[in-house]
Amino acid sequence: MTRIAYVVTTPLTARTLLRGQLRYMRSIGYDVTLIADAGEELDQVGRSEGVEVAGVRMSRNMSPVEDVRSLVELCLTLRKLQPHVVNAGTMKAGLLGMMAAFVARVPVRVYVLRGLRLEGLTGLSRAVLTFCEFVASGCAHRVICVSPSLRREYERLGVTRASKLRVLLAGSSNGIDTARYEPTAERLAAAASRRSQLGIPADAKVVGFVGRITHDKGIEDLLRAFESVRKRVPRAFLLLVGGFDDTDPVSVDCKQAVQNGESIALTGFVDDVAVFYPLMDVLVLPSFREGFPNVPLEAAISSVPTVAYAATGTVDAVADGHTGTIVPKLDWRALGDAVARYLTDDALRAAHGSSARERALELFRNDAIWSALAAQYEELLAAHLGMSATSFPSPGR
Repeated sequence: MTRIAYVVTTPLTARTLLRGQLRYMRSIGYDVTLIADAGEELDQVGRSEGVEVAGVRMSRNMSPVEDVRSLVELCLTLRKLQPHVVNAGTMKAGLLGMMAAFVARVPVRVYVLRGLRLEGLTGLSRAVLTFCEFVASGCAHRVICVSPSLRREYERLGVTRASKLRVLLAGSSNGIDTARYEPTAERLAAAASRRSQLGIPADAKVVGFVGRITHDKGIEDLLRAFESVRKRVPRAFLLLVGGFDDTDPVSVDCKQAVQNGESIALTGFVDDVAVFYPLMDVLVLPSFREGFPNVPLEAAISSVPTVAYAATGTVDAVADGHTGTIVPKLDWRALGDAVARYLTDDALRAAHGSSARERALELFRNDAIWSALAAQYEELLAAHLGMSATSFPSPGR
């Protein structure tokens, strides 16, 4: 049986970014092991996905001493497991996972590029992160870019051969579970209950945001844009689904505005965001950088259009003028204008919301993405184990 090891930094990453994928790979015949920071949460993810787990001490924050320790543990773990394929994603796990797989001589090494943290950086910080990408991609046989625009940025960066780069179908690394976000009667009832709990008036026009409350997510710009919207649409209400993240904090003034602002509700971190999308009239994504955001696709299942900045990845998740509106990055006035247009034009909002739902269902179902990834594995296994595609025993046969 073909053995695959998935490497991520924390179990939470696997729970959110790999949900269902591990179980799918196991169902088609692969022997799957998830490697992440050890603990009960890792065991829970393993049970929910029906796969084996292996704990390796890893932390999200950069620490040379701890990272060297993690690299050694990863090398030893891979030596023991002897996988045919290693799939590693997120910046820390991608770098350490690819290095360890290279040292352990794993036959097929797949680096999943979920974004570029170096975007917008200059000087030493950018140089260090660029070198990290050079090493991670250099150790990989294939780099799966989660969006076409991310692939173009990576090519421009020039850290690896363009022939290594691939995008799965129209983009994404895991697709979306459309059933999980379908606005069923039960989910709509739960949404109505949340609306009451959050104090959102029945006649309010709801502007939604889903994600961490951080600087890079453009929260300061979102608040400026919302203030301009309120001048034109007094019934507008801002719903922020997420919580503060101190790894990239917003300003003190911004935090106070989020917590105390008029017609603003903050949920904090939630386990299930699906019940909040039916509350929204329009979703706003003012992120400065993304790899491929799933939030616009999740909202699309509830026929909610998106207004977003023209960031890497976002331009692939939102079809400008069809499923939403893309505005220039950092132009919060244009962001507010686009939001106000949707709140005051019911026909436009309905048309773009309907198109968004159709596009999400057609292009981004998770089973299609998983199948495309499995095809990449088979192609690489055939090439690097010296066997033809027809002679290689495909999973599930």
